[in-house]
Amino acid sequence: EREHGPYQPHEPGYGLYQPGYSPYDDQIPDPKSRMLAIQNAKAYLLRSSTTSGLNLYDHLANMLTKILDEQPTNAVDIIENISKDVKWAQFRKKMDTLRDEHEILPTFEAAEKCKALFLNANGEGHEELEEEIGETPLPNVMETAFYFEQAGIGLSKDESYHIFLALKKLISVQPIQTCRFWGKILGLEMNYIIAEVQYPEGEEEEETEEEEVIEEGGKGMGEVEDEDEKKDKEDELPKSTYKPPPVIPKEENGTGANKYVYFVCNEPGKPWVKLPPVTPAQIVCARKIKKFFTGRLDAPVVSFPPFPGNEANYLRAQIARISAGTQVSPIGFYQFAEEEGDEEEEGGEGRDTYEENPDFQPLPVAEMVDSLSTWVHHGQSILKQGRCVWLNPFQKSEEEEEEEEEEEEEEKAEEPDELQQETGPPLLTPLSEDEGIQDIPAWTAQPSTNLIPQYAVAILQSNRWPGAYAFASGKKFDNIYFGWGHKYSPENHSPALPPPVQAEYPEGPEIAEARDPTLEEELAFKAAREEALAAAEEEEDEEDAEDDEEEEDD
Repeated sequence: EREHGPYQPHEPGYGLYQPGYSPYDDQIPDPKSRMLAIQNAKAYLLRSSTTSGLNLYDHLANMLTKILDEQPTNAVDIIENISKDVKWAQFRKKMDTLRDEHEILPTFEAAEKCKALFLNANGEGHEELEEEIGETPLPNVMETAFYFEQAGIGLSKDESYHIFLALKKLISVQPIQTCRFWGKILGLEMNYIIAEVQYPEGEEEEETEEEEVIEEGGKGMGEVEDEDEKKDKEDELPKSTYKPPPVIPKEENGTGANKYVYFVCNEPGKPWVKLPPVTPAQIVCARKIKKFFTGRLDAPVVSFPPFPGNEANYLRAQIARISAGTQVSPIGFYQFAEEEGDEEEEGGEGRDTYEENPDFQPLPVAEMVDSLSTWVHHGQSILKQGRCVWLNPFQKSEEEEEEEEEEEEEEKAEEPDELQQETGPPLLTPLSEDEGIQDIPAWTAQPSTNLIPQYAVAILQSNRWPGAYAFASGKKFDNIYFGWGHKYSPENHSPALPPPVQAEYPEGPEIAEARDPTLEEELAFKAAREEALAAAEEEEDEEDAEDDEEEEDD
C-alpha cells in the first residue's frame, strides 16, 4: 500500500511527528490541564444541534458501531453514506393530525384503581391476617356468589372478588360491627355497589348528636334572618291562615327504616360514601315517582311531586323500600326472645327484634320450593306514614301541654279528628300472606337445577321488586339485589296530577255575578217602581193635609 507522504502545513496532521512539535520532546504536560482539555473537547462534541437535536459525539459513536457491526469493504469510501443512513434511522416523523394518539385502555385504568385493593398495608404474616379475618365481620362474598351462581344470578368472579376486597378495606377504616354485601343498583352513567353495615351502639349516638348540632345551628341562623326581615318591613302583610301538616320525624339510628347504615361506591377501589338517614317524607315521595339513577350522588332529582333531597337521599329511600319487602329467611331460622314473647301475649303490640334460633333444623329444598309458607319476612314493613313504627303527629309532650292549657279549647275546634293508628304485618310473617300483583304471585320459588336435585339450592325471586333474590341451602341463606331499583308496575307509570287550584278569596253573595234581566223584566220593574213612587207621593200628600187641618183647629 502507498504510505502517506509528509503533511503539508495547511493539513491537520502537519507537525505531529516533526521534531520540536511533540509535547513529549521537551516537557511533560500537566495531567490536570490535559484532562480539562479532554473534557472541553468532549463537551464540544456533545453539544446538540439547534436544527436536528443531534450531537456529533453520539453520531460518531453510532457510525462506528454500524461500521463494526456490518464491516463493509472500503468503509472510508462510503463513510458519507453511512453518516446519512445513521441520520435517517434517527429521524422521527411527526404524528399526522388524522392519526389518533395512543389512548389508555379502560381496562388499564380499572386495573390501576383496583391495584390498591391487592396491597397489604399492614405487612403482617399470613397467620396474623387469617386471625384478623376470622375476628372481623367481613362477609364471605365469594361463598355467597357461589350459591347464587348455581341459578345464574350474580356478578363475575373477578368483580365479586374485587367487592370482597373493597368490603375488607371498608371494615379496616370504619368501626363496623356487622357487614353484608347488599347488592348492586344499576345507573345510566355509573352503578352503585352497596354495603349494609351496623355500627356499635356508642358510634351511632355520637353521629346522631353531630347531626342534631348542625340542624340546631341552621335553625338559629334562620331565626336571625327572620328578625331582620321583620325590621325591614314597615307595612305588615296579611298573615296566612294556612297551617302546614306536621312534619313527621325520622326514626332514630338503629331502629325502623334506619336500622342499618349503607355505604356505596361506583366501582371497587373507589372510596366508600356513607348515605344519610332516610326520612318519612322521602319514602312517601319515592312511592309517587319513578326515576332512573345516574350514578352521581349529588345529582338533583327533578320530579313531581318534588323530592326532598338529591340522588343520595332517593337512593337511600329506595334501599329502605327494597329491604323492607325483600329481606326474607327460612322459617325457624329466627325467633323472638322469650321475654318479648311474653310482652307480646300481654300487650298485643308488634315486636321489632329477633334472634337466631340455635335449634334451627333446615327444611329440605323440595319443601322450600313447593310452599311459600316456609319463608318469612325478617325485615320490618314500612307503613303509609313512611315509618316502621307509627307516630301520632298531633300528640304533644307534657311540657307543651302545660304551656298551652289556655289555648286548648280554641285548638280543639280546629284540629282534625284523631288519626287512626296504622299497623303493618308483624315480623316473621310467612310469604304466603303477601298480596299478588293482579294475576302474578308476589314470589317465585324454584330449585337451582332439576338435573341433580339432591345438590340443588332453593332460589326465591321477587316479582314485586325485580332483581331481588334469596337462596337457602341447609343452614345458610342470604339475600341480594341486582336491578334498577324500581318496583314492578303492570301498567305504565303515570305521574301524580297537580292539586286543584285554590280559591283566592271566599265566595259569597256580595261577589256573585247576577243574571242580566230581559226587556219584559225591565219594563215590569219600571212599572212597579213608578207605582211605588206614586203611592209614596199620595201618602205624603195625605199626611201634609192632615197636618194643615190640625194647625187650623189650634
